[in-house]
Amino acid sequence: MAGMRELYRSPQGDCSLLARDPANDAAFVLHEPNASSGGQPSRIEIGAFLRADANGPEHQALLRLIGSLVEGFASPDDERSSAFGSAQST
Repeated sequence: MAGMRELYRSPQGDCSLLARDPANDAAFVLHEPNASSGGQPSRIEIGAFLRADANGPEHQALLRLIGSLVEGFASPDDERSSAFGSAQST
């Protein structure tokens, strides 16, 4: 499947990837268990993924990636950036 980005790989070999369904452009998390577990890959809607025990390293990796998408977009003159306590100074 095209359009995947690795979020996290555990020391045991499990892998969480951010993926996009080319049929409808919907993003989701694909969890691929390590080979020795014998488990099957699972597709998890992003909201459900973040609601379910969202303190794991794979959850933190997704939150960092989402945060990186908005870095540098707000300007000091942007009213919204000041409303949210932007750390940028004028």
